[in-house]
Amino acid sequence: MRTLVMPDEMLFFEKHYYSFEQGEFNNQKIIWIVFPYDLKLIEHLKKFSKAKWSRSNKKWYVPDNLFYRKLFGIDQEYLGKSSLIKIHQVNLPALKRFREQLLMKAYSPNTIRTYVTEFAQLLITIKSFSVDELNAERLRSYFLYCIKKLQLSENALHSRVNAVKFYFEQVLNREKFFTQIPRPKKPSTLPKALSAKDIKKMLSSIENKKHQLLLKMCYGMGLRVSELVNLKITDIDSNRMQVLVHQGKGKKDRYVNLPETVLVQLRDYYLEYKPKKFLFEGQYGNQYAVRSVQQVFKNAMKNVKINKKIGVHSLRHSYATHLIEQGTDIRFVQELLGHKNIKTTMIYTQLTDQTKRKIKSPLDNLFGSE
Repeated sequence: MRTLVMPDEMLFFEKHYYSFEQGEFNNQKIIWIVFPYDLKLIEHLKKFSKAKWSRSNKKWYVPDNLFYRKLFGIDQEYLGKSSLIKIHQVNLPALKRFREQLLMKAYSPNTIRTYVTEFAQLLITIKSFSVDELNAERLRSYFLYCIKKLQLSENALHSRVNAVKFYFEQVLNREKFFTQIPRPKKPSTLPKALSAKDIKKMLSSIENKKHQLLLKMCYGMGLRVSELVNLKITDIDSNRMQVLVHQGKGKKDRYVNLPETVLVQLRDYYLEYKPKKFLFEGQYGNQYAVRSVQQVFKNAMKNVKINKKIGVHSLRHSYATHLIEQGTDIRFVQELLGHKNIKTTMIYTQLTDQTKRKIKSPLDNLFGSE
């Protein structure tokens, strides 16, 4: 059991504490909230959460999600219990140090989750052997095992190498420990974009106003889905027609232009849904879930029968491609997308080379006139 006072943003009651316990109820992960019977505490709880009362357990509870974990000050879980129990006791301190170092370096929750998961796979594989005693040759053998036995893709292997490299170089301070271990060559792939016609068709088919506005702003400002759900009401400046993207990838702030065509719809949405903090809020008043945005996009694509294996991130690719096609300077596109390196932005020029598109195939010269 973890006993904590409620966060500063909530009303503080002297000498009263809430206790939180993780558990399951009706086959769902939940957080039990235990406290002495007090009408003020109950009002307090109802004001800041959508807690429900369980008659059978005689306790209040909420879903176990990121919103309530942040609200109650409960540490986020980055590794499931099923994986944790497979790690030998000798390597649990290493896993703890690894996670703490990632937190101290202020890595994003998604990066921490990925790194912890990948590092845990190494710890599970070596069993009772101490990870601190691994040398470069044994690690090389492990990565060969990942390629030959586990058949990890190049991208998956890069992710695992990065996680293990972080432990040896950032936690154990063994600089240049990985110079003897070669990395697989990453596949060179082009971003997948939709045509302007397909995007208009898809957006026009969405009847739910909130869902339509979600995807309009995602495409209309070239946002990453994480940036979209992190938008706050205070980030919107309708007078300057700009939107502040706070702490995007690489923890960088940037401004993007607010599309004029969404201004009226944005105001109507605000009056109807009355969001309090985040522009797009979920069921419990927290920010809208990334998975929900992905599902909205998937459903919209399915409804208009656009059968392409792409995700919502393709709207960002489409935004960049269409900006370049309409003659926007590549430097401005770089700034709007928040790219650190111009080479990243230059990839989109391969999708917009009008001169190359006009080249006629020799096959058309043979049979085009028939």
